[in-house]
This record gives sequence, structure tokens and C-alpha cells, in this order.
Amino acid sequence: MAKQEISPSVIRRLPRYYRFLGELSARGVVRISSKELSQQMGLTASQIRQDLNCFGGFGQQGYGYNVSALRSQIGQILGVNEARRAILIGLGNLGRAIASHVNYPDCGCELIGLFDSNPFVAGRDLNGMPIHHTETLAGFCHQEHPELAILCVPEQAAPALANQLAGLGVRAFWNFSHGDLRLNDPALLVENVHLADSLLTLTYGLGHDITGEPADNPLR
Repeated sequence: MAKQEISPSVIRRLPRYYRFLGELSARGVVRISSKELSQQMGLTASQIRQDLNCFGGFGQQGYGYNVSALRSQIGQILGVNEARRAILIGLGNLGRAIASHVNYPDCGCELIGLFDSNPFVAGRDLNGMPIHHTETLAGFCHQEHPELAILCVPEQAAPALANQLAGLGVRAFWNFSHGDLRLNDPALLVENVHLADSLLTLTYGLGHDITGEPADNPLR
């Protein structure tokens, strides 16, 4: 099936399949049915089969899915073996955490450069990797050809920076700038990350029961 025919919602579920299958494999699970996988993931078995059928037939009737093989095939779809070259701009507290605690090789990326506009930060290093000043971005990109940029900069700085990087050949943006980054070129990929959205989902759940009615708070 052509790439453009795959639903974005299906694509967003692929990393979850990859993660769950990795956990199953680590526990020594060799095969699993769509029903068993659905129970663990909170999806329906039908949904899992439909999602995976978008990329070809992976299961066997009466056997289910080979966990290791299915994870490997989904990994190929996600491009985990591609080692896409990535740079990170903005080495504040959030940027340092994302630079230090994301397992980039497991996500198909290689973090090759760190940048910050603060002269007191540039020139230092983080985990043995030098932090460059953002003034050197153009030269670095011309030489190293990164495909992906991780933006941990203020919201107002993100659009101009992203457009500059797009002109330097960067095609994908993982945006932590606290605002939605929108670029005019439809060929550019943007993933806007809002950590507070997850927290607000929890606070909603604390205030509502499963019927959607406001939940009683015993502390009030």
C-alpha cells in the first residue's frame, strides 16, 4: 500500500506495537495472538489486524504472530536501523534532559550535534559531546547533513529557526518549543510535543468518573 494511504492514526500506533513487542520479547514470549496483544495494549484484536494488514500479512492462522519477527518487521517500517542524523538546538534543562535520556539509536537516529545561542553554554560539552554556538549551524549542516532537528528553544524562536534549518536540508522537526510549529512546505515533517497535554489528560481523569460526570473529591 502506498505511503500516503496509511492513516496517521495507524502510523502513530506503530511505535506502541514496537515497544510492547520488545517488552514481550524480553520476557521470553515467542508468539502471541491478536486477542492477547489487544488485551495488553487496550486495543481490539480487529484494530490490530487492520493496522498490520496495512503493511502486509504478518500473522498465521491458528498461530498468531511471531513476536521477534513482527517486532523486526515493524522496526523496518519505522526505520529503526536507518541512523538518521539529528541535531538538537537549545541546551536548557529540557534540552539537556532530551539529549541525555532519549535512546536515539533505538529510535533510528544518531545525535551528531548540540547547539545553543547562549555564549556561556556554547563551548562546553554534554556527556562528552561539544555544544556549538547556533551561529555555526549553517557550516555544520553543510558539512554533516543532518536530516532531523530537535527544537528545545523558546516558542517565538522556533519558526525562523525551523525555516533556516529547512533551507539547510533538514526535513523533520521534533518540536518542544511549547507551541505548534507550522511550516509551509508539506514535504517537511513536524512532530509537536506538548508534555503538559499528557498531564492535563490525567487531571481530567481525576475530575471525572468513567461516565464522564465530575468525580467527587474527598479533600474538598
